[in-house]
This record gives sequence, structure tokens and C-alpha cells, in this order.
Amino acid sequence: MRADNAHTKAATLIEALPWLARFQGATVVIKYGGNAMTEESLKAGFAEDVVFLRYAGLKPVVVHGGGPQISKALDLHGIESTFTAGLRVTSPEAVDVVRMVLVGQVNREIVGLVNRHGPLAVGMSGEDANLFTAERAHAVVDGVKVDIGQVGDIVHVDPGALNALLADGRIPVVSSIARGTDGEIFNVNADTAAAALAVALKAEKLIVLTDVEGLYADWPESTEVVDKLKAAELEALMPTLSSGMVPKMGACLSAVQGGVTHAHVLDGRVPHSLLLEIFTDEGIGTMVMP
Repeated sequence: MRADNAHTKAATLIEALPWLARFQGATVVIKYGGNAMTEESLKAGFAEDVVFLRYAGLKPVVVHGGGPQISKALDLHGIESTFTAGLRVTSPEAVDVVRMVLVGQVNREIVGLVNRHGPLAVGMSGEDANLFTAERAHAVVDGVKVDIGQVGDIVHVDPGALNALLADGRIPVVSSIARGTDGEIFNVNADTAAAALAVALKAEKLIVLTDVEGLYADWPESTEVVDKLKAAELEALMPTLSSGMVPKMGACLSAVQGGVTHAHVLDGRVPHSLLLEIFTDEGIGTMVMP
């Protein structure tokens, strides 16, 4: 029995070998959110996965949101949470709370979880060193532009400071807050922030962790997950997707159109889903190719 277990472990390691060789030195941008961010065992497992990637010779970069934590904090401050086209409507009062939660709470927690394994993670906001510059975004509902407050679209990424951290062997953990050219603060959807950063870093992969198994072929009639699809196929599907999937699949689409080799949507509720996707032959979730 002991020998059988050892052989199984050895087989798993050998299966990972070609992927370890292929992704040596590759930058991988991981959007972290959803249930993986709220369950204790999944949080610890995520930190382990990110550290494993770093010691396996990859360069992981974490971009996080914090939807559940933001909603809770807004409730405590008596500010109503509303969404339009999958994006959080953000008033001037709300953006202060969003910034406080993302930068001061969620970012600190992720950095702490990773740094249990060594002095690796360094927290950043999109404001730091002008990493993200944004302009006011609008949601589109039935073809009409709708104002959603201080929500931003990233118009420029300056990855200089982040590249310096990667060169020093660190794991950057980035919160999706951005500054406008006039100093205004914007809440940026973490999926789109991760995609913009992946393009700027010329990343090998963008991986979006979410609360579903991937892109369903014919939702809600079917729960069959699309294994892989090309950018043109995804572009054709975009108008048919549910509002919650639009930012995630849109991020994958813009990433591969911007030069990222592969983009993935994975179920963050599956323990060690990151490693299963990168280092196994089958993978899990949905992969988008150029």
C-alpha cells in the first residue's frame, strides 16, 4: 500500500515534468476571488499553490477583488450595494470603503497567507507607482450607456515597479484600485485589471478563479463545460453570456487578443485548481486561445 502511494505520487510528479520545463520563467497572472477567497482551507491552499509556482520557476502575480468583503463593509456603513451589467455601482462614499477594504484588509490578508511560507509576497495597489491609470467607465444596458459612478476602465499600465519585484523573486499582490489623470480614485473590476496587467507583462497565462467550473456550453440547459475555445468563438458567444460571466470571459478575450498565450477560467472551489490546470495533462476549467 505504501509503495502504491509512492508510485502514484511519482507518476504525478513525472506528469508535471514537461509543464515545469515549458513554463520555466513564465509570468502567470492570477485573478483571485469568489469562494476561494472566503473559505479558510481554500485560502490556505491558494497561498500554497502560488508559492509552489514561484519555487517551480514561474513568476506568479496575484490580482484580487474582494466582492463579499466590500459588500459586508458597505452594509456596515449603511451604503447599499447595487450592480449594473455585472459591475458594482460605486458612489464617492462607496469608493472610500472599497479602497479601504481592498488595500487595507484583503490585500494584507493575502500577503500574510503567502508570507507564512517565506518573505515572498509584496502588496501593491494599482495606485502605487502609477501601476494602473483609469478613466471613468460606463455600463451598457440594452445598448444604452449607464453611469455607474467611480468605476474605471484601465487606459494605461506602467509595470516598472512590479517588474522590479518579479526580478527580485517576489510575488506581487495587486488590488484593483486605480487613479485617474486628475487624481480621482476608481474602483476597477478585478477581472479586467488582471487582463490589462497580463497584457502589459507579456504573461504566458491569465488564470481567472471563479465560483463555476468554467464556461458552460449551453447554460442553463446544460452544465457541460467548454474545455477550450478560440478567441473568435468566444467573441461570438459574448452577447449570450450571463452578466456574471461577461467580465470574466471578456477579460480572457482581451488578454489573448493582447498577446497573452492562454487564458483560463477555473473553479476556485476545487482545492489546488491552479496546479491541476498548469501541471497536469487534462487540466480543468475552460481555456481560451488566440
